Amino acid sequence: MDAAFVALVVIVLVALAFDYTNGFHDAANAIAVAVSTKALTPRVALGLAAVANLVGATISTRVAHTVGEGIIDTPEGADGLKIVFAALIGAITWNLITWWFGLPSSSSHALIGGLVGAALAAAHTVQWMGVFEKVVVPMVVSPLVGFGLGYLFMLGILWLFRKANAHRVNRNFRYAQIVSSATMALGHGMQDAQKTMGIITLALVTAGVISDFVVPFWVILAAALAISAGTYAGGYRIMRTLGRRVIQLTPAGGFAAQTVASGVMVATATVFAVPVSTTHITTTSIMGVGSTRRLSAVRWGVAGNIVVAWVVTLPAAGAVAGLAYVLTDAVAA
Repeated sequence: MDAAFVALVVIVLVALAFDYTNGFHDAANAIAVAVSTKALTPRVALGLAAVANLVGATISTRVAHTVGEGIIDTPEGADGLKIVFAALIGAITWNLITWWFGLPSSSSHALIGGLVGAALAAAHTVQWMGVFEKVVVPMVVSPLVGFGLGYLFMLGILWLFRKANAHRVNRNFRYAQIVSSATMALGHGMQDAQKTMGIITLALVTAGVISDFVVPFWVILAAALAISAGTYAGGYRIMRTLGRRVIQLTPAGGFAAQTVASGVMVATATVFAVPVSTTHITTTSIMGVGSTRRLSAVRWGVAGNIVVAWVVTLPAAGAVAGLAYVLTDAVAA
């Protein structure tokens, strides 16, 4: 069997493994709030999120094109496959580290950092303007948008229901959270599953299996199933951080945070085609909603630890990917 074909098969399997870790790492984004407010039980919430992730992953491939074509120049041959493999190792390693410590870091930025780190180790061209415009700017802007919209949307809810019976309002918002949780998972599928589609398609182009960057249907289906399975496996460590440690939300607050976060994710996937972090948007939406009570209601120490994980993700995943490339290159030689 041809060595290049074996290498490609290994990369596809590793990419789907990353997709799976992305699913259980980011499962908390879709369901932590609904579980913490007792709108859904954990297993029902995970099932709902898994199905919605699967649907969302099949809707669009615009973000996949951004990841596969807009971060590094398309590599060629065996060296290109080593770059893709090393990028995936860097991303998976960082996902597992942050999952172990219960930190909701960005799987998206771990993958992008891995691509950049592996490309630099291989002395391959990085599209720095693309990284700045499609990664760095959204990384800064999207959390600010999530925080601001979360704050304003929650203020609107508080004003609209200021004279309503609190018990009845909370009960109704628990029902509404079923919809907002599904929408969150839909947006997550539209964002995060596409990144794996992009990396697999990049590997197919690099290996010469396909000539143009068009995501094959089997790649869409495989990535959708992998992230859906990972989501159903659940990420309880991170779920506790988002659901309770940042702030204890009411059902109305949970609905507001999830609605804002899902709206931002769907808009960035369909309108701007930029790979934003669902983790960043979800966390800052929760912070924005919580701040409507008082700023001290948010546990800013926990929030600070989360922000540190965000900042470190790109270079840390890049460093691991760079080391993985060096070791892979040495073994291949």
